[in-house]
This record gives sequence, structure tokens and C-alpha cells, in this order.
Amino acid sequence: MAFKIVEGCVNCWACEPLCPSQAIFEAKPHFMIDAKKCTECEGEYADAQCASICPIEGVILDGLGVPVNPPGSLTGIPPERLAAARAEIQAR
Repeated sequence: MAFKIVEGCVNCWACEPLCPSQAIFEAKPHFMIDAKKCTECEGEYADAQCASICPIEGVILDGLGVPVNPPGSLTGIPPERLAAARAEIQAR
């Protein structure tokens, strides 16, 4: 299987130079991953390099459509807790 970059990618260029299989390329409207080249970094790194550097949570998906960098992975804040905090702030 291969990873996929979905809408939400901001074309920051963080992932492209880190990809050991050179599977990431610039496209419109966002970067994409060549499924034929993507190895998911298996055998090379413990973690997917693209997901480990991506500043946008949830835009890199695995072959099953599950985010490799899910919400909360950057901040360490569970999505439920973040939603509750935002609701509290908006209620003020």
C-alpha cells in the first residue's frame, strides 16, 4: 500500500526532500504521492518521514484512508479536549 496526501496540504515543501523513495511530487492543488514509488518507509525508518514532518494534521493517509498524522498528533491535545476548550472560549 502507499500513502496519499489529500486536500488540506499547504504545499510547505517539508515532506518532499525527506522522502527516501522520492515518491512525493508537486502537483496542483497540493503535493501528491506516487503510489508506485511509495514504500511507506518500511525497512528504512521506524516512522513515515512525510508524516513525521508534516505540519498539517490529517492530510497524509495510509492505504486504508486512516490519517498517519491524526488530529492531536502535533499538539498532544486529544481532539475532544481541544473541542471542549474552543467551545468554552467561544461561550465567553
